[in-house]
Amino acid sequence: MRIEIWSDIACPWCYIGKRRFETALADFAHRDSVEVQWRSYQLDPGLPEHYEGTELDYLSTRKGMARAQVSEMFEHVAEQARGEGLAYRFDDVVVANSFTAHRLIHLAAAHGKQDAAKERLLSDHFEHGKDIGSREYLTSLARELGIDADEAAELFTSDKYAAEVRHDFAEGRALGVSGVPFFVIDRKFGLSGAQPAATFARALDQAWQESHPLQMAGAATSGDGQACGPEGCSV
Repeated sequence: MRIEIWSDIACPWCYIGKRRFETALADFAHRDSVEVQWRSYQLDPGLPEHYEGTELDYLSTRKGMARAQVSEMFEHVAEQARGEGLAYRFDDVVVANSFTAHRLIHLAAAHGKQDAAKERLLSDHFEHGKDIGSREYLTSLARELGIDADEAAELFTSDKYAAEVRHDFAEGRALGVSGVPFFVIDRKFGLSGAQPAATFARALDQAWQESHPLQMAGAATSGDGQACGPEGCSV
């Protein structure tokens, strides 16, 4: 079973959604048969490589939200994050364009480290105030993931994986993704937002039953087997 997750590193609900999904997946009986693929999405593709201001400044000026409203939103999201064991520090968030970081996730996927890259980028962005647009930071992260320095350098000297990131954008639009996180199971079921773990669990069960319907085998299909029913038992 394949699960594709459209997500942006700059989206606070995406990290919360990741944790809730992981909670459901950990209890899923068929988790070893599940392939998870992270897909790229950008909430603000036009954001400069680096924004001179805080997250509060960014949302209140660029998005036109009242500063008091943004502060209340931060408090609510941080509380939800704490419920998933995450420690958001919105005052320390560095606002930066996430495009190159998405390219790094694709590079990490080629090395079997996609989820590790996604996890680190989200945690470093929201919990540790790292600059996800910084060449120094992204190169250091690639090295920690075991990726060769020359490969990481190509992210800054070429367009490597840029086409793959844009392809994710296009596929998301084709599927009707207009916000993230967005979860797609076997291209049949879609879930929007950081749903509760119980909702993810039900979706996993439903998708598995749809793709693995129970088949009657052997003599059980002939009607000759003894059984009990509402009217009694066969003799």
